[in-house]
Amino acid sequence: MKIIIVGGVAGGASCAARLRRLDEKAEILMVERGPYVSYANCGLPYHVGGSIEKESSLLVATEQTFRESFAMDCRTSCEAVGISTNDKTVQLKNHATGKVTTEKYDKLVLSPGAAPIRPPLPGIDLPGIFSVRTVPDARCIREWLDKGTAECVGMNSYTGCQTVTKPKQAVVVGGGFIGLEMVENLVHRGLEVTLIERLNQVMPPLDPEMARLVERYMVKHGVKLELNDGVAGFERAADGSLQVITASGKKHPADIVILAIGVKPETALAKMAGLELGQRGGIRVDEQMRTSNPDIFAVGDAVEVKDFVTGQWTLIPLAGPANRQGRIVADVICGRNSRYRGTQGTSICQIFDGTIAQTGASEKVLTQLGDKDFEKVYLYPNSHAGYYPGAKMLVIKFLFRKSNGRVLGAQVLGEDGVPKRIDSFAMAIQMGCTIYDLEESELCYAPPYGSAKDPVNFAGMVAANILRGDMPVCHWDSVDSGFLLDVRNPPELAVESVPGALNIPLPQLRARLGELPRDREILIICRSAQRAYYATRILLQNGFKAKNISGGMLSRSHLPNPV
Repeated sequence: MKIIIVGGVAGGASCAARLRRLDEKAEILMVERGPYVSYANCGLPYHVGGSIEKESSLLVATEQTFRESFAMDCRTSCEAVGISTNDKTVQLKNHATGKVTTEKYDKLVLSPGAAPIRPPLPGIDLPGIFSVRTVPDARCIREWLDKGTAECVGMNSYTGCQTVTKPKQAVVVGGGFIGLEMVENLVHRGLEVTLIERLNQVMPPLDPEMARLVERYMVKHGVKLELNDGVAGFERAADGSLQVITASGKKHPADIVILAIGVKPETALAKMAGLELGQRGGIRVDEQMRTSNPDIFAVGDAVEVKDFVTGQWTLIPLAGPANRQGRIVADVICGRNSRYRGTQGTSICQIFDGTIAQTGASEKVLTQLGDKDFEKVYLYPNSHAGYYPGAKMLVIKFLFRKSNGRVLGAQVLGEDGVPKRIDSFAMAIQMGCTIYDLEESELCYAPPYGSAKDPVNFAGMVAANILRGDMPVCHWDSVDSGFLLDVRNPPELAVESVPGALNIPLPQLRARLGELPRDREILIICRSAQRAYYATRILLQNGFKAKNISGGMLSRSHLPNPV
């Protein structure tokens, strides 16, 4: 059997390697139009910033590795330019020689990835405007940052440009993962950075109130944010630098511009083969990554997948899912009954000293789908035992089903311990766990790493208290009609208070119950909702109607418009 794999990064490379491990006799041909196979494109921003100094460190495996270790035909700078499903052939163009050859296949695997969006804006091809997708892209950006010019030829057009002074100002267009990673690494290189985002928040997959915290953190580190303003074009200033013109008419000076607007699936080959595309623009595949043609599979950023939580078709360009999909295709080709469960969007991003991570469904996605069977809680636990030096506050937004307690999603922000928690939430979602499972999860504990009640346990316990009726909860967007009770101590109110709230410090509450109304719902406030929980229990057991405002003053602080 002969298998041709088009695309030698992530999904394609994983498929090729596993194919060989499963079938020593299969004839495997993997082609990659770029100069490298199996490189870590997720590391490109960090190579630009200098954290990954050697370009060779990005190369996970080479063309020679696949030829010698896996005994397969591996060709770089070789592009698939045509597919005939009737003849089961692929036309391949060697970019070094220009020669086009035709290869027959029994099974074809498409792993073309996704291309950076580069809209036809005025001036977008001016020197100094870069996209970030390949190792040569990162090389060009580093060269430009080091010298003020670039002489490489690739997907971007940088030749024939004049020499300018070493860049001091950068503009990054787009506030997604690549955009934020590039912002951080450009700041590390000493540049003044402006981030322009057309939407009203950075990190679009996040819920807005969590994105607010990311934005404030970036501003704290000297980044200038321009939200709700898209780019309209680029022009060359009199001194040779660039100017980025936005839809509002603002002009932002720049010595270098990074386009991180997003990516779109590479579907040209799929269209040639007459394959079905989905409504989101990606290649439609089944659970075994098989396309509408039974002899053609597709993996990676070019395919539409089912969201593991919502069941909706979606595009999620992440390396982890692409690698797993490649393995599944190899299994299926070799006769194994492997199936892809779906993608839940587990992702993480470093932002200076902090980390933002997420998994599963967000509140805004559930709301857009008309899903009302969910509840959310905000938690602010320490990353490890508070008595051990270095503990940092974690900000956690946790979503779960009201009907059965199933874990739906989580977003975590902090400077310590974020990966450990998001991975726990991610596995809980993957295994169909409930909040009651999180209550009972046995997670590692030692003072430098966690607490006896880990934040993941804590999330399960808080959520379970809600569903058991022990702690009715509400949120700041629904406090208009309630009676507000603040159980913090007076010195705390001197720092921040809520107009109209009655203050009864928690230690005095039992003695002052007569001051509270019995004919109104009492909404209870403290700093993080823990003391408010204690107060809620007191009031409920004394015949009052009471609810805890989830997250307390801390969750109020990152609302777009605090009540």
